[in-house]
Amino acid sequence: MKTFAKKQWIKFGIWAALYILFAIWMENLWLLVGLVVLADIFLTKYIPWGAWKKTENKTLRSVVEWVDDILFALIAVYFINLFVFQNYQIPTSSLEKSLLVGDYLFVSKLSYGPRVPNTPLSFPLVQNTFPILNCKSYLDWPEWGYKRVKGTGVVKRNDIVVFNFPAGDTVAIKQQNPDYYTLLEMYGRERIMLDKEYFGEVIYRPVDKRENYVKRCIGMPGDSLEVRNNVVYIDGKKALEPEDMQLNYFVQTNGTPITEEQFRLMQVSKEDRMLANDSGNSQGLLSFLGFVPKENGQYNPVYHLPLTKKALAIAKKLGFVEKVVVEPDALGGDVYYPAGYKTGWTRDNYGPIWIPNKGATIELNERNLAIYSRCIKNYENNALEVNGNQVLINGKPATTYTFKYDYYFMMGDNRHKSADSRSWGFVPEDHIVGKPILIWLSLDKDRSLFDGGIRWNRMFRMVHAD
Repeated sequence: MKTFAKKQWIKFGIWAALYILFAIWMENLWLLVGLVVLADIFLTKYIPWGAWKKTENKTLRSVVEWVDDILFALIAVYFINLFVFQNYQIPTSSLEKSLLVGDYLFVSKLSYGPRVPNTPLSFPLVQNTFPILNCKSYLDWPEWGYKRVKGTGVVKRNDIVVFNFPAGDTVAIKQQNPDYYTLLEMYGRERIMLDKEYFGEVIYRPVDKRENYVKRCIGMPGDSLEVRNNVVYIDGKKALEPEDMQLNYFVQTNGTPITEEQFRLMQVSKEDRMLANDSGNSQGLLSFLGFVPKENGQYNPVYHLPLTKKALAIAKKLGFVEKVVVEPDALGGDVYYPAGYKTGWTRDNYGPIWIPNKGATIELNERNLAIYSRCIKNYENNALEVNGNQVLINGKPATTYTFKYDYYFMMGDNRHKSADSRSWGFVPEDHIVGKPILIWLSLDKDRSLFDGGIRWNRMFRMVHAD
């Protein structure tokens, strides 16, 4: 009978206890089979796990030690990234000024409960594509269904949420913005499939390998949401507006230019400082907006800027500002959800739209099919066909449908520059990644490193819902 040292039992006991707790958390007792491997590593050692340490070749031993350390680090990072937290950088201005371009965030997976990965065989820290190589960073097999383990909380209204892009299930590699379904409406399926030079290959991505987006959760499961003149209403009542929400405005001066200091005071980045006078057909645009030309037919400078309520108040107090006009809906020619169905909804006047909740049943009529068919087919994986007046779900006639997921309506705080649920629809619960909890670094791309390039006042700031 082989005996084991006390030190071996202690190591095995610690790792076994942690592993058992992990298996219970994952709600998968089959994982306990792994205890056999742990027992062999720390006790029986039938498999020579550390045989390389006994080699007399110092070079080989040194190389293998490096490989061993790198593999351990990759595995550790993989599990931390999957189940605890991940790093995320704000790439666009859709959440400004609540979160800024250049903010680096810790995103907690524990806040809403981590998901068991759909594609477990993937390279850590790479979302879906290896840089430079431009090839997939994951294997298609095995692909598991949706399962979320218990977390510390649930998604709440006004939470800032990181999620997988719902319309990213199908992607035209060379034209990923706008999304594939908007491209279908703009160009048609045949053009996309035939014009590989412009659109590239069309591929499918599993849920956890779709691009990560970050928005604010405005609408909860079961809500009826409507946007009226840039104001959100939930079940007919005006919703709380984020403190740093911003809209686009046209600001006319008497000829005096806005200075760098004033732009910084209003927190308008260089990328967002646009002069409407320089745009194509500026005369027609400025006339449409109600600006009056001078005697020579020319217009005083009109800036096109995104402004928060605070920044708007600053702009109006500048002595040389003559007139401020909010950007009207008419300037937006985008396609809004549901694409291909005429609702008359626009960016600033959208809905009312009901947000599906788990267990709720809807009637399958023309309007509901237009709004919820993506949920039924793409997100809940049903075969949906319409033959005349008959609706078939998984080959069987159906007049109603009961949802199996909760859904959320996400919007950016930068309301006029955010491609959000108004553009691509609902976010299913299985797409929720986590909750940003901390800004650990913030870089201002408009300023040098020693001239405000690091936003020290945002460092280690907690991310809160308004």
